[in-house]
Order: sequence, then structure tokens, then C-alpha cells
Amino acid sequence: MRRDVSSRITLTVTEPADLVFAVAASAQYTSVDETFTASLDGAPVEARDVVDAHGTRLHRVASGVGRLDVIYRATIDGEAEPLRASEADLLVYGRPSRYAESDALAPTAVGEFAGIRDPAQLLASVSSWVGTRLAYVSGSSLPTDGATRTLLARQGVCRDYAHLCVALLRGLGIPARQVAVYAPGLMPMDFHAVAEAWIDGAWRVVDATTLAPRSTLVRIATGRDAADTAFLTVVSGRCDLVSVEVSAIADVLPDDDIDRLVSIR
Repeated sequence: MRRDVSSRITLTVTEPADLVFAVAASAQYTSVDETFTASLDGAPVEARDVVDAHGTRLHRVASGVGRLDVIYRATIDGEAEPLRASEADLLVYGRPSRYAESDALAPTAVGEFAGIRDPAQLLASVSSWVGTRLAYVSGSSLPTDGATRTLLARQGVCRDYAHLCVALLRGLGIPARQVAVYAPGLMPMDFHAVAEAWIDGAWRVVDATTLAPRSTLVRIATGRDAADTAFLTVVSGRCDLVSVEVSAIADVLPDDDIDRLVSIR
């Protein structure tokens, strides 16, 4: 499978800022032809590469005041081997986190899903449950909203769907995490967020929005929740987001069956 992805982020930096961008395809992929550029008022700005434990490739930019443009383009040929997990990973992804309050939602998870034993059926059931109880409404949630507030509001965007899936799965004793991805077939096009659960010795994708085929997803960032996977982190300084443009195209857009176990490749 060939996938072509790109993103352009434009910021107005009002105070000198230390910025971290998570827009590059994960180090999971080896057959990648890519470019990353950052420019301030048209002049090139250096970006330092930082890779985390799960292969998330971060670009750290020290920017002065002005208009900052960050552009990433990549072509991924073929599929990568799925990511593995250590015992420490599974412990971390079994705990509550800032946006996935599995301790608070465990009674709900047990009440709804405790009788399901088959792993594939469990993931499909959680995905369907979240997908039918939430309405996808752009701009309906705040950046600080977690899974509990999402369930109470009954609406959100992809990161909110993913947070609720992660919290419910952890509440059932299943290690789960959030992944930021490029998603060929997504409409409207944007960065996308999905959940992953550790089932049968592999990370399996859960996307309750069902807005894009899971088998075409390109991993960008992996972590406990949105705190670890945001496309932009402002470490210090001040800036305003002007625009975000994202593109993701695959040479094949297969049908997706939520009952099938799928890993990000």
C-alpha cells in the first residue's frame, strides 16, 4: 500500500517560543520519502529531532516573533511491522490518565461489557457503544475535556471518542492508549485520533467514529492520551494558531469491518 500524507501548520508567534510538533510519520515506518521544513517570515528555522520510546518523531523549534510555517510531506510505501509492548508499557497503559479517567468510568465499563469474553467482540462492542452514544460535533468540546465529561455531554470529536474508548477498555483491565494518525478517506480531512488496545499479543485499533478505514492509517504519535499525542505543544512562549491543512491519500481505500482485529501498519 502506498500512502501520501502532508500537513501545513501556520502560527503567529507573539513571544519567542519553544514549540514541539508531532506531524511526522512514526519511526515504525522504514520505507518513507519525506521532507520537514520550518520557516519564520520566509527564513528557514532549525528543527531538532527528538524520538520517544514508541517511535514518535518530534520536531522541536525555537521560534522568534513572526509568522511561522511548518510543512511536512511524506510518501510511505508498503506496511510496517506492528509495534510491540513491554510489561512496563502494559502497566502504564492500564492506569488512569489525565483525559482517560478509567478509575471513574470502570463501573460503567463493567456494567456494559463484563459479560463479553471474546476479545474481537469486546473491541467491536466498545467501539459500537461509544459510536452510538456520542454525536460527532465539530467544536463541541474543550481541549481540557476528558472521557467522563465527553460521556456526560454525549458529543465530541475524534479525540473525545478515542479518550472514552481508552477509558472504558482500561476500566475492563485491558491496556489501551491513544494514537494520532493521518487517515486516508477521512472527511473532512484533518489530523485524526484513534484508540489502541492490547489484544492477543498485539495493539489493535479501535475507531468509534468509523470515519476512515483503519487499515490505511499512518501512525504519527502514541501515548496515554491527547497530552502525549498533540500535533503542537507550546513548551514556553506564546503563539496563535492561524491554520492547519492536512492531506492523506492511499492508493487503496478498503472497506472496514469493526468486528475484524486490525493493527496500524
